[in-house]
Amino acid sequence: MHYFLIMDKASAKKRIEELKKIIAYHDYLYYVKDAPEISDAEYDKLFKELKDLEEKYPDLITSDSPTQRVSGTPLKEFKTLPHSVPMLSLDNAFEESDVYAFEDKIRRMLKHDIEGGYVVEPKIDGIAIELIYEKGKLVAGITRGDGFIGEDVTQNVKTIRSIPTILLAENPPEKIEVRGEVFLSKEAFRKVNEQQDEAGRPPFANPRNAAAGSLRQLDPKVTASRPLDIFCYAVADPEPLSVHSQWELLNYLKKLGFKVNPLSKHVNTIKEVLQYHEELEKIRDSLPYEIDGIVIKVNDFKLQKALGETARSPRWALAYKFEPRQAITKIKDIVIGVGRTGTLTPTAILEPVNISGVTVSRATLHNQDEIDRLDVRIGDYVIVERAGDVIPAIVKVLKERREGDLKPFKIPDKCPVCGSKAVRYEGEVAIRCTGIDCPAQLKERLIHFCSKDAMDIEGFGEKICEQLVDKSLVKSIEDIFTLTKEDLMKLERMGPKLASNLINAREKAKKRELYRFIYALGIRYVGEVTAKKLVSYLGTLENIKNANYDTLISIPEIGPVVAKSIIDFFSEPRNLKTIENLLKAGIEFVVKDKKTGFFTGKTVLFTGTLKSMTRPEAKKLVEEQGGIVKSSVTKDLDYLVVGEEPGSKLDEAKKHNVKIITEQEFLTFLDLKKDENEIKGPLL
Repeated sequence: MHYFLIMDKASAKKRIEELKKIIAYHDYLYYVKDAPEISDAEYDKLFKELKDLEEKYPDLITSDSPTQRVSGTPLKEFKTLPHSVPMLSLDNAFEESDVYAFEDKIRRMLKHDIEGGYVVEPKIDGIAIELIYEKGKLVAGITRGDGFIGEDVTQNVKTIRSIPTILLAENPPEKIEVRGEVFLSKEAFRKVNEQQDEAGRPPFANPRNAAAGSLRQLDPKVTASRPLDIFCYAVADPEPLSVHSQWELLNYLKKLGFKVNPLSKHVNTIKEVLQYHEELEKIRDSLPYEIDGIVIKVNDFKLQKALGETARSPRWALAYKFEPRQAITKIKDIVIGVGRTGTLTPTAILEPVNISGVTVSRATLHNQDEIDRLDVRIGDYVIVERAGDVIPAIVKVLKERREGDLKPFKIPDKCPVCGSKAVRYEGEVAIRCTGIDCPAQLKERLIHFCSKDAMDIEGFGEKICEQLVDKSLVKSIEDIFTLTKEDLMKLERMGPKLASNLINAREKAKKRELYRFIYALGIRYVGEVTAKKLVSYLGTLENIKNANYDTLISIPEIGPVVAKSIIDFFSEPRNLKTIENLLKAGIEFVVKDKKTGFFTGKTVLFTGTLKSMTRPEAKKLVEEQGGIVKSSVTKDLDYLVVGEEPGSKLDEAKKHNVKIITEQEFLTFLDLKKDENEIKGPLL
């Protein structure tokens, strides 16, 4: 028995407070200092102990708990909150002369030299945010907005692991309003755009736009899925903090547990400021995040106060921007590449041009909508922008320089790699190849085909599948069933026993239920539930292959877009050939005897935490009776099973008059076949 199960409430409260501080400290070491002191397993153990105690005593859960970083239901809109001190923007400088003029103006206003020098910091290309702490606990996060009023994004900033929910200091200030820049690293930006592509949504133009879009999500779970980061650099009012300069403030923020940019520097002269600018411009491409210049601040807070502000910007600070990363060149051609998820992406081939010391000869055009928006054509002169290691993009077409009758460009309706039909589905910007064996997407297709919920070929995980494709041992999905032990021995770290186990797992996987095979084919929009529906209503593979539009949309939950995707897939000759080869390789469809019971033919949804079993276990029990487990509330839902701490699905179910049952009733109905009218118990 775990000791927390016999811990009284007073002891639990004390331990919860201890755990919150310990976890906050280790979060700081991991996400801010990049110097963890404990293993992931040890951290997980601490986190689980806290979670278990909070589950036993839910009234002890507080908003600053690490378990509450991702919580709350999606908002309908953001509320607004005022800034106690305006968040002003900075004046910009683009030439050395502008920086010298800045210093001359300060000297004239002060009527003496600048004591204490300057603090120079990288200008992060992100989104300004204000974090409000009371008694050491995070209570609000507000965007800059118009500088006077911003949006309340408290739920979202809590998901950013480098933002402390509890300050590290033993005696934190009664109240402190910390300001910083939220950003996405270059690698995180690349991954977010991959997610956008897979979801059929337009890519973000740059890391700043992606950070802004992520921070302003109404659903905090979406924000949590994107690895936002922060650098802090200011407070609304430094006077109560016993710090006298910007440099002291940065060091004070570090002690409180905030992430401060390690490249920030205290310098004495404007010449050193200019040297710093030159140094950062040289290394900007090697940094893991985007910067577009430096920020120069008078160090001494007394001098800052004496200089004051204008209506829009402080007189004691300046942003010195780097050279623009743009150039004019000509488009020689537009070529189409195919991504790992089948997306056809147009790329402009350019007359090589030098942008900030780098020769650029290619630029992304993203998709057909972007081509149409720019009205870009082969032969056009264009403005190209380069941003760090992000692929250069065309930002403008110089139509006044267009020569002759240049034709508008259209992405072809055939995949340039495999020749399969390429389609664009309603609501998506992406045009995708429908070929199951397209070489460009074979790795992803193979990984999905072998995955647990699909054909469940044990041992054929991501690394094995990638090697099989890289070594040309698998050139088409069906090749997985013709691999020999000798073939597998060619893979890295592969011994005879493991190779034999993989062959045995492969042979075992030849007998699977039809719905698993349909799901394994990777038809767009056809997930596990839809695959089950197809098999339930149409029965055989032949019927599914030959189903027309009217037949498909008559099946519950299959709409026009899904129906078109299914028809497109089975109308592609290459796909039909692959299916034929898979069947020749020995795949047989088994029919598992299903128990009949209370949930036979019924649709079920779960909300809240189940005590008696995990959610996947409960789902399996319903499906064994021939029931269907859904992922959201719909009008045709039969039952909502309510566990502890139910979410918004409970309110939705009540609106639709869905039958609501407790976990205990659910367990009873699994064992006893009853009529709906026999249900007893509260309907919550």
